[in-house]
Amino acid sequence: MPLLGFGTYLLRNGSECEKSVLNALNIGYRLIDTAAAYHNEESVGKAIKKSNVKREEIFVTTKFLPEAPGYENTKRTFEASLKKMQLDYIDLYLIHLPQGDVNSSWKAMEELYKEGKIRAIGVSNFNINQISDLVKQHSVIPAVNQVETHPFSQKIEMEKALKSQGIQLESWAPFAQGKNNLFNNELLKVLSSKYNKSIGQVVLRWLIQRDVVAIPKSANRERMNENFNVFDFELFADDMATIKSLDKGSGLIYSV
Repeated sequence: MPLLGFGTYLLRNGSECEKSVLNALNIGYRLIDTAAAYHNEESVGKAIKKSNVKREEIFVTTKFLPEAPGYENTKRTFEASLKKMQLDYIDLYLIHLPQGDVNSSWKAMEELYKEGKIRAIGVSNFNINQISDLVKQHSVIPAVNQVETHPFSQKIEMEKALKSQGIQLESWAPFAQGKNNLFNNELLKVLSSKYNKSIGQVVLRWLIQRDVVAIPKSANRERMNENFNVFDFELFADDMATIKSLDKGSGLIYSV
């Protein structure tokens, strides 16, 4: 699973989403994140088909909302996503929110995983207690927990707990959706100047050095290029500590 991917939240089905995903793949992104709730899986699939990138080189993540949870519904929802994206398998399938009959849904996901239709299964927006409950009752441990993670909500303790169980932390909203005036933060401005990189690049590099997967989203090709250009520098330890000082411990909570 790449440490840097491309998110598609708010990119609705249609030409904008298709063009954005195709641009992302051409730039070099190999992790594409979508969800049934985004209503753009069809466009994501079309972009993958149109690209010159081999399917096995692309890591596709999608998620389902357990609005009508349960074993059978999970399987139907998965098959619908697969059909919309015109794919033979999904690399990572997530429960989008800890709602409803999570255990029945997880049982269905375990079966799909063992059948090879899903390469890995995981969760999104779960807290540690919810993950622990899931682990106690099932044989397959979640591969990933995708949760809001950014300089103002860093999930340091969660990351430690997840690592102890072999679970990867993945960040949605790495830029805090613009909250807390992230792009004008004085400390981040200093680091931006020091490394001659944008604040967005500094934040993504900070996540990558923590081994946290990040999925920034943008429909702007220039910004997409900028977000991808984060592998030619490294933050010093004292600068990592500077960013750590921004942690407020709170988040947006359950924005899908």
